[in-house]
Amino acid sequence: MKVEDEYLDVLQNIELGIIRVFRADRSLLDLDAKDAVAALIHHYRAEQEQRNPPPMRLGDKARLIFDSVLPICEWRMGARAPWCRRNWDPRQPIQTRWRTSAHA
Repeated sequence: MKVEDEYLDVLQNIELGIIRVFRADRSLLDLDAKDAVAALIHHYRAEQEQRNPPPMRLGDKARLIFDSVLPICEWRMGARAPWCRRNWDPRQPIQTRWRTSAHA
């Protein structure tokens, strides 16, 4: 079975995080999404190797995608979902909402 078939639901969740940012900013490019996903891969590879994630050099739009998708990935891996945290406010703009909930 291909990875994309086996993990279709996870990929769809990641795609939703990207689409959410795109809906807020239609000037988003494929390159922004590619950079954000590459940063996520580096982030989790470092975690798997039990080291600190490398500092990210992301453009503003790629950073918004990273911040949107990271909590989704954390939730899929069993971490506490950001919307379950006490200080999570769905009325906040997405870019500050994820950043705030990630540090709760």
